[in-house]
Amino acid sequence: MESEAVMSCEKEVEEKSSYTYWVRKTTEDAAPLPLPHKLTTQDSSQSHHLGSAWNRAGTWEEKNLNNWAIPRIKELLVSVGSLPFSSGRAQVEDVTKCVGDAFMVVVRNKKRVSFTYELSLKVKGEWIIRGDKRLLGGHIDVPEISFGELDDLQMEVRLNEASDISHQDKIEICNDLKLFLQPVREKLFQFERELKDR
Repeated sequence: MESEAVMSCEKEVEEKSSYTYWVRKTTEDAAPLPLPHKLTTQDSSQSHHLGSAWNRAGTWEEKNLNNWAIPRIKELLVSVGSLPFSSGRAQVEDVTKCVGDAFMVVVRNKKRVSFTYELSLKVKGEWIIRGDKRLLGGHIDVPEISFGELDDLQMEVRLNEASDISHQDKIEICNDLKLFLQPVREKLFQFERELKDR
């Protein structure tokens, strides 16, 4: 008898348990499911939040900016122009390598941008070596550029093969090409400012 009473109490507790509150017993009790609708330009223009119109809460949204960033970096670096040295001058001809990512993240309705790239710049110049004018080329490699870390920018210089030039002349030419560090850094600071404004 006692066991039957205990069993009926357990059944009552199970039936009245708060865990069944969220269970829909019938479709009549349930609220209708929301229907998707296409956002209009008016919907998106009325928003005062960052990011896409569908993300009104501004919770999390990440957008890749490479389609803008890579061509812009190349354009800025080629615009460095010609740099004069004690025995000649050189210029950035092309950006042969620009590998990495630039992106914007909206978190809690706050925008953050960042980038990380690896660069290689093709340079061409004219030097006077022992009274002769020589056209020489090479590459300036920038192993890493990152948002907020441009003050620590480093570059490595590689000269194209020139077997008839002395080792000392090659060292001087490489030191000349390392003078591109400051103008390249300034162009990358400009890129960083433009990225923040996007």
